[in-house]
Amino acid sequence: MQRTEEAARFPGYYQDMLRIRYFEDRVMELLGQNLIEGGSHLYAGEEAVAVGACAAIRGDDYITSTHRGHGHCIAKGGDLKEMMAEIFGKATGCCKGKGGSLHIADLDLNNLGANGIVGAGIPIATGAGLSITLRKTDQVVLGFFGDGAANQGNFHESLNLAAVWKLPAVYICENNLYAMSGPARLMFPTRDIAPRADAYGLPWEVVDGQDVLAVRDAVARAVERARRGEGASLLECKTYRYYGHSRSDPRVYRTKEEEARWRDRDPLKLFKEKMLSSGAFTAAQLEDIEASVQAEIEESVQFAIDSPLPSEDELYQDLYA
Repeated sequence: MQRTEEAARFPGYYQDMLRIRYFEDRVMELLGQNLIEGGSHLYAGEEAVAVGACAAIRGDDYITSTHRGHGHCIAKGGDLKEMMAEIFGKATGCCKGKGGSLHIADLDLNNLGANGIVGAGIPIATGAGLSITLRKTDQVVLGFFGDGAANQGNFHESLNLAAVWKLPAVYICENNLYAMSGPARLMFPTRDIAPRADAYGLPWEVVDGQDVLAVRDAVARAVERARRGEGASLLECKTYRYYGHSRSDPRVYRTKEEEARWRDRDPLKLFKEKMLSSGAFTAAQLEDIEASVQAEIEESVQFAIDSPLPSEDELYQDLYA
């Protein structure tokens, strides 16, 4: 069957979701071997949100991230070798080894970075939106945050400012059902978070965060509104993280049955089935993509291992406060 223009994009989406999954699985292995030090919050299970969202924007658009930021960085085009080196704390990292996992960023790609403070990326996205407005460009900014961040004061402050100033910002809540170890069902009086946008007169939408095309299309609608000067939007993507909040989290607060239900709706599994059922792709073609990505990940690990640590004379470089 001849590929449609739509289906021609599928291998790229699948490849990026695989990059995130294999990258995160490898990071977890390296943490267990003590080859990586420090905290790391993994994105496995949520790949469709980052890939779908970033597929809906241009290269010159901005994103802000969360403490769980590897997936956003990869979806925005981050170099796997530089990312892995950054997590290793090496000088060849995208932040010269000084940002690490929780503060990974790539300003060359307009990725304004991950953040170790819950919800701190939301006002940064708002500031980026104000910058776009003042510079009179047609760029947009995507601000990713988790369900727990929706209970931070700066969430409400940011959405209010974005509504008043009609900023070109798309706020994307990745609702993975748990803020650290606390179930969202105990932290919110309503089933959905997105309707909070009604308080500020902003459009909102609840999206299946396991469906990369559903995320892409919802973000594309919000981006088009923003580029037309119609202001900000709030999207809530229902998703699930496979690992614990961090590697020290035993996940005793959720059942094996719940985890199995979400594994049945794995974003990679669902999209692979869609690609095969389209008739435009064969199992062998997808296996080739999987093997190629696996090789990329291993190359990134070796690059990081072989890279030097930052030198002492760089200790105070790039400090502004």
